[in-house]
Amino acid sequence: MNKRRISIEDIARRAGVSHSTVSRALRDNALISPKVREEIKQLAQEMNYVPNAIAQSLQNKRTNTIGVVVTSIADPFFAEVVDGIEQIARPAGLSVLLSASHRDFEQEMAAIDTFHRRRVDGILIADSRISKQHIKQLTQIAVPTVLINSQTEDQPEIFHSVAIDDRLGARLATQHLINLGHTTIGYLGVSDRSRSNRDRLEGYQMALAEAGLPQNPDWVAISDEYDTRISDVATGQNMLSKLLTAEVTGIFCYNDMVAVGALLACQELGILVPRNLSLVGFDGIALGSYVTPTLTTVSQPMLEIGGIAMQMLLDLLEEKTVENRILSPFLVERGSSALIIRNGLRPATLT
Repeated sequence: MNKRRISIEDIARRAGVSHSTVSRALRDNALISPKVREEIKQLAQEMNYVPNAIAQSLQNKRTNTIGVVVTSIADPFFAEVVDGIEQIARPAGLSVLLSASHRDFEQEMAAIDTFHRRRVDGILIADSRISKQHIKQLTQIAVPTVLINSQTEDQPEIFHSVAIDDRLGARLATQHLINLGHTTIGYLGVSDRSRSNRDRLEGYQMALAEAGLPQNPDWVAISDEYDTRISDVATGQNMLSKLLTAEVTGIFCYNDMVAVGALLACQELGILVPRNLSLVGFDGIALGSYVTPTLTTVSQPMLEIGGIAMQMLLDLLEEKTVENRILSPFLVERGSSALIIRNGLRPATLT
């Protein structure tokens, strides 16, 4: 099968117009009538045309701005990632425009459209829901784009990416609890279909299998509301009871905010952490070092993730060779996890 990229020249030949007419129509140039613009866009979609983002960026006048899409401006994780982005962008003379997608594909595309209207030089998208099946939407992305922790398996090949090794991080968290003597270990996940949620669950299951421990479905607590995702803190508070009923002695939480919610629930129920229950989070946000007890976590290098993604974007703008990156998380042991034998732990249960 011929997998050659469809070019503007191909569209021009099919439409029977000039190269410049097609180029102007795809850029919504007012010199081309609305009817012709629509016809050419429709033809480009039918031919699966994907713009050469780098070439288009170099042809257009730079605005010295980049767009950044995160799932939530209030999420501490993304605050540190954006800090890492700005540490590279500022010395390069670039300003950062920020928008939130709230884990919604349509809002993600709306943010991208807004950035295009502002003529940004490039875009960084965190937790992107864009996949290869979104052919029509992909044609709208006409500037260099880098994905941060993409949440789809079939990531479009036209994009570059920076990601964390979620399976490795989950294995580190679960192995830590196993090394502390825990044999009944729960996973407290979130109610969405994200790749990170699935990969962290798989990493947890892999660690249990490697240790010869059973796979008990009662040890996994994930909300049934898969199409929505409430506050991660609320998830930790609301779902903890399921794992307490299963009499686990240690819990690996999807992220630090879920772990904070679980910790709050424990305090409300009079469950001592880590004496009665050990908790491990994921992300390494600053809040984890301020709660009581301080939170054991698998830390993502958030500043580095943002900085690497921004440097990738700069390199793309300068037509340099860019390779995708997968970074390794690391365990930060604090006060929320402890040896089960040392403390004479007994399973925490609801009364």
